[in-house]
Amino acid sequence: MSIGTPAVPAGGRKVSPIAWYREMAAGQRRTFWACYGGHALDAMDTQLYSWVLPALLSQWSLSRAQAGEIGTAALLASAIGGWAAGILADRIGRVRTLQITILWFAGFSFLSGLAENYAQLFAARALLGFGFGGETAASAVLIGEIIDARHRGKGVGLVQSGWSLGSMLAAGVATLFFSVLPEAQAWRAVFFVGLLPAVLVFVIRRLVTEPQVFTESRKRADSGGREASFLAIFSRPILKTTILAALISTGSLGGNYTLSIWLPAFLKTVRGLSVLNTGGFLAVMICGAFTGYVVGSYLTDRIGRRKHFVVFALGSLVTVYAYTLIPISNTVMLFLGFPLGFFSSGIFAAIGAYFTELFPTPIRASGQGFAFNFGRGVGALFPMLVGYLGATMPLGTAIGVFALFAYVLVLAALLFLPETRGRVLTAEA
Repeated sequence: MSIGTPAVPAGGRKVSPIAWYREMAAGQRRTFWACYGGHALDAMDTQLYSWVLPALLSQWSLSRAQAGEIGTAALLASAIGGWAAGILADRIGRVRTLQITILWFAGFSFLSGLAENYAQLFAARALLGFGFGGETAASAVLIGEIIDARHRGKGVGLVQSGWSLGSMLAAGVATLFFSVLPEAQAWRAVFFVGLLPAVLVFVIRRLVTEPQVFTESRKRADSGGREASFLAIFSRPILKTTILAALISTGSLGGNYTLSIWLPAFLKTVRGLSVLNTGGFLAVMICGAFTGYVVGSYLTDRIGRRKHFVVFALGSLVTVYAYTLIPISNTVMLFLGFPLGFFSSGIFAAIGAYFTELFPTPIRASGQGFAFNFGRGVGALFPMLVGYLGATMPLGTAIGVFALFAYVLVLAALLFLPETRGRVLTAEA
């Protein structure tokens, strides 16, 4: 079934920007919203840590290095969990894998609120990482396989915008609890809210089915008696794609993680903002991020995947430099937060569609899961290194240095990858 329509039909009359969505079948719409909800709640549970971080720094007297280690542990674990979920999704299905991963990260978010010391919180957040990395891998390939080739960027990119909604939810939850509860209780309550995504599993179980292209691919494998090995992503025809996709992911995620993990602490401890004012600054950035996802999802279908990455990586370079390395007033910083969020998050609008199109169906989830989560694992080192570097130089400088390096890496990897806009997915490729 064709899901989308041309932007301008034969008669010359412009079509609504959401015409492609209106033409989707009911089951495809349910899949879209299930993936959107899973991604948003995944983001919420992940981002809760950055909001409780200032409280933990004071309550437990954590060093910046220890705080960075906890954040990095979750991200490193997510890299392993994401690849494992990709392999699992190629075996037992995208939908079942999505359910398992949501239950996993929700449960360990709740357990984070019960931690009594650094070691317990480190373990809880690391284990949570397996789940949130897995959810990203499963939902990305699931939504990528149900959307028509002409509109895959919009469909997958808009699901990615759920990350901004999750960040807004995390900001709202943290602001609420830190406003009405003592700091020692508020951070635990914030983590407890992370159990709520488990409810989504029951919705997915009843309403979402596997993509047709995956079902056909599995039938071919079963009838032929041959199972594609996940190690095929390292075979000679695919290895170059795997490595370069992983580098794009490393740069995109490394820059984003550096900002998302450390900006709340930067605004409060360096710029001297209160929790409420920090929330206001980050709300502007989150609004920019959401706008970046939406605009980017349409832009990637219009100008192509590669040009999209160039535009957003360059935009990120400029805004990160201005935000962290140039002396500016708080007022300027407030307004600059919008383009900072726009570019640093909008870059992800193309990544799901691009990775879906780069890998063949029998190993798509394995390849996509590895590439994205290898980048997540290496990018996860950035927040930890910022923590160490922040002990010897201003925190803003440390954030800026690592974020700038990350986006240069994206631009370098793009030089060696093809454009895939409009590529039709089949059971074999």
